[in-house]
Amino acid sequence: MKLLIRILVTAALVLLIANFMPGVQVAGFTTALIVAVVLGLLNIFIKPILVMLTLPVTFITLGLFLLVINAIIIILCDAIVGGFGVSSFLTALLFSIILSLSQSVLYAILGESK
Repeated sequence: MKLLIRILVTAALVLLIANFMPGVQVAGFTTALIVAVVLGLLNIFIKPILVMLTLPVTFITLGLFLLVINAIIIILCDAIVGGFGVSSFLTALLFSIILSLSQSVLYAILGESK
């Protein structure tokens, strides 16, 4: 049940952010649900590999390179999911920051913890 709530919250946030942010397109709520699932899977399977490969750079930048990794995950999601589009790397970076912050706020309000 907790996983379903997280997917629905993420899908709603993806749709909401896409409506306000130029450069991000989402075809509809079904596409946003698919984006939420794909983002979750990419964060589980691909992100740890990218973090390990870029550990020295992440260490030197005091963790700020993780923002770049999040943007890369968004771009990968764009390549995988039809109906979801991000226009540039900077847009993906900003989208990932806004999505992460809004997820943190909503999960705190809903009482969900990681």
